[in-house]
Amino acid sequence: MADEDKLRPLMFLMTYLLMKRRRDINNADTQRRNEVQRRIRHRQYFFQRQRRMLMMLTARDVRCSCDIRTRPWTSTECTDWWERVVMTEFQPSDWLEKFRMSRETFFFLCGKLKPRLARQDTHFRRALPLEKRVAVALWRLASNIEYRTISGLFGVGSSTVCKCVRDVCHAIVTLLRPVYLRSPSEQEVEDSARHFLSRWGFPHCVGAVATLHTAILTPSANVTNYANPDGWLSVVSQVTVNGLGQFWDVCAGFPGSTEPTAILQNSALWALASEGGLSPDPPPSFMGKPLRYVLLGEPGYPLQPWLMKAYSKKEEEDDVWRRRKEGSRSPRGSSTSDLCGRGAWRRWRCFACGRGGNA
Repeated sequence: MADEDKLRPLMFLMTYLLMKRRRDINNADTQRRNEVQRRIRHRQYFFQRQRRMLMMLTARDVRCSCDIRTRPWTSTECTDWWERVVMTEFQPSDWLEKFRMSRETFFFLCGKLKPRLARQDTHFRRALPLEKRVAVALWRLASNIEYRTISGLFGVGSSTVCKCVRDVCHAIVTLLRPVYLRSPSEQEVEDSARHFLSRWGFPHCVGAVATLHTAILTPSANVTNYANPDGWLSVVSQVTVNGLGQFWDVCAGFPGSTEPTAILQNSALWALASEGGLSPDPPPSFMGKPLRYVLLGEPGYPLQPWLMKAYSKKEEEDDVWRRRKEGSRSPRGSSTSDLCGRGAWRRWRCFACGRGGNA
């Protein structure tokens, strides 16, 4: 009995060593199997990648004699109206009516947008031509008709129409905004002052600034903030034009209920004009005294040394009546808003979205 008690610890030790050895063998087998599977997967991935590379090299070197390009994502194939009617039979008046610009201006715009809109043909389909992409977007912006109607006219899918509109708008903002929407140079300021005097009969003025409302669909939140004084939903854009009616500053994106004064004071125009950036140094002479150039603004703006506001509507009507009664010539300009591009709002029907137009 005493001998058995002495051998019992040795038996426990031997049992533990045997169990540990078996566990180590099992772990080694598992690790070996995992390593083999990993190598197999790696080899399969390598061979698959090698086959893809060989297929690409073969496709590059061997050109298919047939020119078959499928278009499974659109069922519209007729492009006769664009290729024959528009490109060959449209008269200058048709270009102005349908695209709101001449044929020469259209191709000039296409050349400016080419770095961002040009696409390459593939073996699956031909890329949509640059001119057609721009025409689709301009037709949508000018007419505000539905995507499916434009899809039938140009022979493209409705989703393609939507993408063309977005791509062209982004390209215009990216490529053309820095070129055309910028502070005028000293020579451009002098030219604008001469244009205001010759065209509108107002001396010592280099620009007109006003707010224009663009109708929108009902937003998901803060609806009351977008209701303008006329009762419909809109966003406000502050625009500044020179004597020829050309835009050189735009500040957009404010809710329709925003006051014109708040928009002006939060725009870059306020900082530029307050620092004297609208006039050369020293200021030009006016009636024998040095005086900086001024801007014309609508009645909602505050009076500033560089900003002259218009009369209220009633005072303006009384002034026109008095001029007609006295037989004097009334000003050739109508209002600051009309001078600041309300004609552009009427030209591009997309701005009527939400007021009888579609989205």
